[in-house]
Amino acid sequence: MNDPVNIGTLLSGTLNDTLTVSLPLFRPELALSATIVLLLLCRMLPVLRLLDSALVALGGAAFALWYAWVDLQALPPLAEAAASAGGRVEIFSGLLVFDSFTAYLRCILAGFLVLYIVFTKVSGIPDREDGADFYSLVLGATLGMCLMASANHLLMVFMAVEMASVPSYALAGILKGRRAASEAAIKYAVYGAGAAGIMLYGISLLAGVLGTCHLPSMANELARVVQAGPPGGSVMVLTLGGLMLAVGLAFKLSAVPFHFWCPDVFEGAAAEVGAFLSVASKAAAVALLIRVAYALGMPAGEAAAGIVADLAPVRHFSVAVIALMAAVTCTLGNLAAYGQTNMKRLLAYSTIAHAGYLMMGVAAAIALAGPKPAAAATAVTAVAFYLGTYLFMNLAAFAIVAFLRNRLRSEEIASYAGLVRTSPGIVVATTVVLVSLIGLPPLAGFVAKFLVFSSLVEAISAGVDRQLMLLLLVVGGLNTVISLFYYLRVLKVMTFDAPPEDRAGEAFPLVSLPGAVVTALAVPVLVLGVFWSGLYAAAQLAGAFAS
Repeated sequence: MNDPVNIGTLLSGTLNDTLTVSLPLFRPELALSATIVLLLLCRMLPVLRLLDSALVALGGAAFALWYAWVDLQALPPLAEAAASAGGRVEIFSGLLVFDSFTAYLRCILAGFLVLYIVFTKVSGIPDREDGADFYSLVLGATLGMCLMASANHLLMVFMAVEMASVPSYALAGILKGRRAASEAAIKYAVYGAGAAGIMLYGISLLAGVLGTCHLPSMANELARVVQAGPPGGSVMVLTLGGLMLAVGLAFKLSAVPFHFWCPDVFEGAAAEVGAFLSVASKAAAVALLIRVAYALGMPAGEAAAGIVADLAPVRHFSVAVIALMAAVTCTLGNLAAYGQTNMKRLLAYSTIAHAGYLMMGVAAAIALAGPKPAAAATAVTAVAFYLGTYLFMNLAAFAIVAFLRNRLRSEEIASYAGLVRTSPGIVVATTVVLVSLIGLPPLAGFVAKFLVFSSLVEAISAGVDRQLMLLLLVVGGLNTVISLFYYLRVLKVMTFDAPPEDRAGEAFPLVSLPGAVVTALAVPVLVLGVFWSGLYAAAQLAGAFAS
């Protein structure tokens, strides 16, 4: 006869685990939460309204970055981290997981947040009246993105995605009295609600068949289903549930065919909001895709070794879905960017294309996970490095758009004509950023794409999903060539076209506060193309969880 559960012992153990294990590994999120509360108090209490909300948000983001950096530095050396699955520790009763991948993504998100707050303070959006609301939404969405990177339970996956999405809907419409911003927010919210409903239904199907929402436990049950064969159509239900779950992830990634919201939202919303959605949201979505696909196809734990072979069909299905979406997403993003006349729409399609490149690395990692775990860790490292460089590239691109909007009162590419004659510094910075987005040496984008393509070559040489990996390599190479034309078209307008006679605004000198922000974002793009070993070492720690 089983012993009855002692409620006191259970509560005591849970409380002790929360205070001694979970909360110390949750400090970056706690810093963000405390800052959100302080910002709301700044909005409510007359005395605290004297505080600058941007400085309050910057202080909270700096604390979150500090804690994230301390956690990353405290990880064991690379060899030990690989042996212990990145120092994996489940926290809050298995809802979240802390490992090297979580620590790295927290650094990326918190570091981006610090740069983003400085950028928005200098650009002038938001104004002082709306600052507390704006930064509360930004920090709240970032908190959800941190949870996406560490989710270990399907209910936490859904909650984290919604925590990141709902504030983003409001951010898209933050510009008061602007019809385009209101339409962008409505479109974003409608698409998001539909994707969330489909994803939640998929989660219910998976949980109903497998009897659990805990990702490692789901992998064990999946192995059991694969071993037993397809009883009563359960495999079909699991396949449908997996595809529905992929809808929610594809929406956050703006992957085809769930990308329709992206160009309209980016054009209608402020460039500052577009920067946030294109970098932070993309990084968190890629992290969640890796987390879910890897957990279901290559689970961690002592019992994992016995079921790796059984989960081969699950990994193959995941690779097929991700690879096909990556190829279509990359191609459509680059082709659709051709006809754009608005710079924000062009960058929106560029964001879609880069989501495809990132998904190629994820597909290679999942394909290699079974036969060559060390190579899979290298593929995850490539994706993590790509995210680190993408932070600077895309944030710099949107910063240039925002500051030129303030000067020229326009976001149309045609309004940039002849800028080299009056503002050569900003043209040089734009050249560095756009050429890096293409993926040409000696800039950071080249190293990032080279590492992702190398992981595809490794998968081809290993003989796993060879045709899919070869397709991705060919598509990635062709799309890199295709992207040359629309990025260089912007530079052609800036340098060769005659400036309009009725141009409003004045020259944009780099020796200014906005120029300093652009320079601070563009210089790492150049430096990381040559001295990239430091970021790669940190990315290797992120990939250690996949070993």
